[in-house]
Amino acid sequence: MPTVPALGTAVAARPRPKLIPGFLAALVVLHLLAVLAFTPYGFTWWGVASLLVGNFVFGSIGINLAYHRLLTHRAVEVPKWLERVFVLCGVCSLEGSPLWWVLNHRIHHQKSDDDGDPHSPRERFWWGHMEWIYTADPARNRLSTYEKYVPDLLADPFQRWLHRGQKWALVYALHALVIGAIGFAAGFLFADTTERAVQVGVQVFLWGVVVRTVYVWHITWLVNSAAHTWGYRNYDTDDRSRNNWWVALLTNGEGWHNNHHAAPRTCSQGHRWWEVDLTFTFVRLLQLVGLARNVVPVKVAGYRQKTDPV
Repeated sequence: MPTVPALGTAVAARPRPKLIPGFLAALVVLHLLAVLAFTPYGFTWWGVASLLVGNFVFGSIGINLAYHRLLTHRAVEVPKWLERVFVLCGVCSLEGSPLWWVLNHRIHHQKSDDDGDPHSPRERFWWGHMEWIYTADPARNRLSTYEKYVPDLLADPFQRWLHRGQKWALVYALHALVIGAIGFAAGFLFADTTERAVQVGVQVFLWGVVVRTVYVWHITWLVNSAAHTWGYRNYDTDDRSRNNWWVALLTNGEGWHNNHHAAPRTCSQGHRWWEVDLTFTFVRLLQLVGLARNVVPVKVAGYRQKTDPV
């Protein structure tokens, strides 16, 4: 995510967001590398299967559960060691430090589709989808802003460690190297030729790191853009949030966004029987084995439930 100044950096005024060339370049490079996975040399069906597994581990568990429902909304509690494991899965999605991610999401809920919302697609879809990510808003990087919106995370030494010095980015780089090394090791252990061994290593890296990262990026961003543009509403919230079934399918449950805005602390984002939320299903499994507690139930107050989904 965008380079975040060290906590404590003073900003005198609120300028217009400025382009971050370095991160924009990283976005372009990863997208170009992802294209290689669909060439005859890089494509493999087991790579597609690994993408689905990687999305669940790093996207659903790392972003949906750890960054969003656990850290941002405290919709569930897990043991601290497990929380940190899940958070590291989120870090490996290259969506910024948990401090930065939670800060922006809490601001989004406070000012949803209004002035000050970091990523509303109200003015243009592209801004809400990804343009806001490679532009810097110094006002959100002030220490006072972090103190206001994420005081609970600032009190956690682990979260401060990840944030300072962009260590979250180093964690991502390390995990990419590990996955790539595993791929090349598997190639040289099981492939018949050196050429095939190298190809397997490249395929593992492309599908296990590059394509999976780009995929998790875009399905996460679709919640900000598409799920504030298209879909139906169960509740009359004061924003443009929508329940979007295909975003929910891609994200394993995050697309039931109008439900979420009506009850942000509720752990399950599917409120009707057919609104499937696989991320919440995973939480239920954790609960059954004693690794999740204080799961916030569906409880919506203050919004009139709609009888016709429009």
